[in-house]
Amino acid sequence: MAVLDAREALAVAVTGAIRGGHVPALQELLDAHPVLASSGIRQEGEAAGTRSLLHIATDWPGHFPSGPEVIRVLVAAGADPDARFVGAHAETPLHWAASNDDVAAVDALIAAGADIEADGGVIAYGTPLADARGFGQWRAARRLLEHGARTTLQDEATLGLLDRVRARVAADPPSPDDLDSAFWGACRGGQLGTARHLLERGAALDRVGYEEMTPLDAAVAAGAEDVVAWLRGRGART
Repeated sequence: MAVLDAREALAVAVTGAIRGGHVPALQELLDAHPVLASSGIRQEGEAAGTRSLLHIATDWPGHFPSGPEVIRVLVAAGADPDARFVGAHAETPLHWAASNDDVAAVDALIAAGADIEADGGVIAYGTPLADARGFGQWRAARRLLEHGARTTLQDEATLGLLDRVRARVAADPPSPDDLDSAFWGACRGGQLGTARHLLERGAALDRVGYEEMTPLDAAVAAGAEDVVAWLRGRGART
């Protein structure tokens, strides 16, 4: 993979075309530079690493103009839908689209052949669904489910897939840590029925989880008022 420095004129031009949704200008650049679509752009500083052009198209905050069309043009020119970030993690563009709740980009990448089960995520080296769930990007998470993404107990609990949770817990009882994590996720996701079920199965009411929050803290932060009221009624603590 050819690598351009982010300050190079070509890198600046193609980044601007991608993020601005300037499809004709992007196509001109790709036609003039046949290896550009499969190239990476290296950035220094706090966000150091090498991004593919599809990472540029799905970078924070996402939802760029003409995003799906930009993705289609890049893939048609040779961009790899499963290109890996080179740096502190190994996320694919689909991880980034999921992390930004960019459903249109999620759809375009999957249509282009992106691996919905790619590992390498910043959350436990997991899948795009793990990123969407972990960052509270509920629309992207639901879309990935619609596309057939596989789920873990944590995914199922956080997204309120109670039938799946019941079946999984009954068939293969989780460890106390996994049960507590699933309960925490259900509270953060505002999934009262799932939270009730997991507490009945022995989850700890006040186990501290992500960002040093208890399940009650997580529910408060999420604005899940029914879960907050239920937890307080059970004596949960912040």
